[in-house]
Amino acid sequence: MVVVGGGAGGLELVRKLGAKYGRKKHDIILVDKNLSHIWKPLLHEVAAGSLDANLDEVGYRGHCARWGYRFFQGSLESIDREAKTIRLAPVLDDHGDELIGGHTIRYDILVLAVGSISNDFGVPGVAEHCLYLDSREQADRFRTKLLNHCLRVSRAMMADPGADARVKVAIVGAGATGVELAAELFNAARALRHYGLEVFDESRMDVTILEAGPRILPALSEKLSGAARKELNKLGVTVREQTQVIEARRRAMVTQTGDVIEADLMVWAAGVKGAEFLGTLGLATNPRNQILVTETMQTLTDPDIFALGDCASYTPPEQDAPIPPRAQAAHQMAATVFTNIKRKQKGKKLKSFVYEDKGSLISLSRFSTVGSLMGNLVGGALAVEGRMARLIYTSLYRMHLLGIHGWLRGLGLMLVGRVNRVVRPKLKLH
Repeated sequence: MVVVGGGAGGLELVRKLGAKYGRKKHDIILVDKNLSHIWKPLLHEVAAGSLDANLDEVGYRGHCARWGYRFFQGSLESIDREAKTIRLAPVLDDHGDELIGGHTIRYDILVLAVGSISNDFGVPGVAEHCLYLDSREQADRFRTKLLNHCLRVSRAMMADPGADARVKVAIVGAGATGVELAAELFNAARALRHYGLEVFDESRMDVTILEAGPRILPALSEKLSGAARKELNKLGVTVREQTQVIEARRRAMVTQTGDVIEADLMVWAAGVKGAEFLGTLGLATNPRNQILVTETMQTLTDPDIFALGDCASYTPPEQDAPIPPRAQAAHQMAATVFTNIKRKQKGKKLKSFVYEDKGSLISLSRFSTVGSLMGNLVGGALAVEGRMARLIYTSLYRMHLLGIHGWLRGLGLMLVGRVNRVVRPKLKLH
């Protein structure tokens, strides 16, 4: 069994497969281009410096030794469905020298869980001038640039206390990533004065959110969306709805009305799509390069190939839209694929995937949390804010830890996490 992609869904799946089968009669392989995993919903905190990814990342080599699977570093290049093999591209170092040559891995069952990338919708200049938050590497890059700009402003203020030096950040997209990043930036800015930037604080941070739709956080109700917008305004975030960006320039965004919004840092968080290579694998995909799957999470093209998470597209019966690309969907899909792999080996009928929307929660850093709970948890829909919402939001990450580490180790890591929040610096500045 080969699982390509060590994100939330893929890592949870290989943990379950390893715990179930081990290495005696099964060869379970995880393939990922990176050496470690970080939960994607935390990347905005990594970008702002509020979270040290070194403390929360999961190394695949250590994880596989514990759970009885093998790990191969590499990027999926092609699939030979007749020979039932996948081809991995060579792994190169920072200088372009080959570390690991391209090689072939055989499979009986293949699972694709490679996640998603930001969708720039073909807007000119975005790829050249904007930053993304799809990976830890990109989040680290944003943090470095952010700290450099904050240092520049701090030095300018020290040289001339009357100078109007500011750090300007423009975020395109008012979904969870964009809104959470905006709030987290102000949390980080407030703390910087205690870490060597004595004359810098949140008043020197200009953050603008540009949203093409009529309101922010469309996954939430209008009431909760309005509450989040009010909180953002209190922080000092400028929110511009119904503002479509048609071009990105060096340090500037151009809107459909001709407005030019200057920014030192520009973040594109306007939606996701499947990676381009997914459209070259010979599998049925949609216009966003997501792999089309059946109700059993098997691809339309090959029943021995499953797909889950953001790279998969499944539209339930009698619904017009596919399952949204969320962490909870990847978690539920992984559970269904695990069950169906067991059933497939026994020749039993496979289980149909049923998505249960648990709701959406948005964390505005330490300032506020808003969201809605849905389904059997509350017997309908319930709007939540404040401490209760924050507690539930925190529990989502704890559930993720349990999913990829099991109960014993997961609980231990939760305890370690609480200790780290007390003894470690509040910001990562390197």
